[in-house]
Formats: sequence, structure tokens, C-alpha cells
Amino acid sequence: MRTVLAPEMGGCRVLGQVWGGWRRGPGVRAARTASSFGTEARHQQQRRGSSKRSGPLDDQPFSGLLRPENVSREELVDVLRAAVVDQKGKPGELTLLSVLPELSQSLGLGERELQVVRASGKETSGLVLLSSCPQTASRLQKFFTHSQRARRPTVTYCAVTDGIPATSEGKIQAALKLEHIDGVNLVVPVKSPSRKDILEGVKRTLSYFRVVAMGSGCALVQLQPLTAFPSQLQAHMALQLCPLLGDHMYSARVATVLGQRFLLPAESTRPQRQVLDEALLRRLHLTPSQAAQLPLHLHLHCLYLPGARPRDPPIKLLAPLPSYFSRTLHCLGLHYQ
Repeated sequence: MRTVLAPEMGGCRVLGQVWGGWRRGPGVRAARTASSFGTEARHQQQRRGSSKRSGPLDDQPFSGLLRPENVSREELVDVLRAAVVDQKGKPGELTLLSVLPELSQSLGLGERELQVVRASGKETSGLVLLSSCPQTASRLQKFFTHSQRARRPTVTYCAVTDGIPATSEGKIQAALKLEHIDGVNLVVPVKSPSRKDILEGVKRTLSYFRVVAMGSGCALVQLQPLTAFPSQLQAHMALQLCPLLGDHMYSARVATVLGQRFLLPAESTRPQRQVLDEALLRRLHLTPSQAAQLPLHLHLHCLYLPGARPRDPPIKLLAPLPSYFSRTLHCLGLHYQ
């Protein structure tokens, strides 16, 4: 987990955390945009000892993953507080939102309340942007909204896919809608949406992707959503016949017959645990039961914030990969530079 405070952004903090299984509660929007591929990502220093394995490769396949069932409320506050590595400017159900009051007190913010400015989906690891200053939060939201309208990406995700995209880079465009099916909200693609569809909640979505490395039938991919929609990246990669590793919601839409992949009808395909072939399980050193608990390999790695002055370049924030993510890359022989 990594927390960074952007210079001249009073009261603003960025948390980079493995949020596997955490629900952020009502009123928190997912990340809307992504950063430019033209800017080379800088390496951040790994936490002390993070490069060392504490045991055999297959003993702790999901090291670094926090889940509600194995951490207390007090421990979560301690983890968040300990994640602050730089601080400038003025000082029921277990969710990120529910512990913000304790975190505010723990950071010495007094009566000022922390609010979530930017966060990704509940199963996604990476950066979480918090602010204790309403003016700063408003400025950031305007920056993100303006960037989205201008089709200017401000975040980059790292992802591992089960399968390799047909092209090394490109864009994914799809009209998506939310449907409540069997008690679950699912994202469903809509072909050739009408004006009525758009008025009724169908949204035209857009993401950019670039393959960074590939091997063992998998790929390390950078993803940049240019629109905001629930589970957009998971749905987009399923449409590319390359579901994200650990996607136990939408990977079932991709079927294989005689080595050829094809899409099943989204409306009639129910979510199920992702099924990986035996060769991939061996490369990952996982048993089928462990694979059923595989976390989603989607990490909000890079986030851009506005500079202190209008003409200043954006401030770039990076979150190191979780240890289980790095382990997967090692097992698959994928290298991220």
C-alpha cells in the first residue's frame, strides 16, 4: 500500500492499496479516465523486503491481498495511516467510507472530514484519492471532468489477461448497459443502440489498450478508460476475448471450442468462477481451488493530478504493483518496465 500527497494540493492524499473484496459504499464513483501511454512510467521504490518471498512460491499465492474477513476495523485504519509516505499542506459494514472518520482522527485532521475524490472498482487494487479540503476536492473533480470531455486520459491501469489481444494496441468501443439479472447487476453490451436506448441508460464507452508483454497464453496490458462505467474494463476485455485474470464475473462470457474463442450471449451467461486451463494453472503454481480465489489482476497504477498553477504540467502519481500481481508476472515470465 502506498499513500502520496501531491504538492500544493492542501489536504489531499492518495492511497494505493490492494482493495480486493472491499466495498467502498454508496456515493463513490469509479475512476473516469486514464493517463497517456506516451509518458514513460517511473519505477517507485518497493517497500522494504517486498522483493523477498517469505516461503515457497505456492505457499502464499495471494500475498498482500486484504479481505474483510481477515482484518479488523482498527487494523484497516492502521494500514491506511501507515500508508501515508508524504504529507504536505494542512494537516456496521466494513468499507473504505466507513473508516474515513477514524482515519481523519488518526491523521490529526480534527473536524475536517476525508472524502473520496477518486477510486476504482471494489475488486481493483491501486490508487485511491482522498481529500480533507472541499475546495481541493472540487478542483480535482473539475479537472477529471474536463479531461474526460476532452478525451484526455488521466489514469492508467495495469492488467493481466487470460489470452492475448489480436493487436498490440488499439481502442475498444462498446455501448454498455446495467441489467439486474438473478439478483446481480451485470454489464451487458448493446449492439447499435438507438436514441431511446441512450436515454434509458445505455452508454457509449471507450478504452485504449496496449500490450506491454506476453507469454504463456497471457498478456500484461495497460488500459486507459476514456469514459466511466461500472466494470467497463472487465467488460471491454471480455469483448476482446481476453478476460482479465481473476475476473469471476465476466470471463464466463468467453468460451473455447477446438482452440478457438468466441463470445456467448451476455444476457444468458451467468457469472461463475473463472476456469483456467491446466497448463496455465501449472505456470501459476495454483491448484483449482486456489484459482477459484484468484484476485482480479487490475491495478490502478498511474494517476495524473493538475499542477499547482494552470500552466504547470500534471503531477504524476504511481502505485507499485501488489505482491500477488508481481508473483503472477514472475510465474508467467512477463516483465514490466
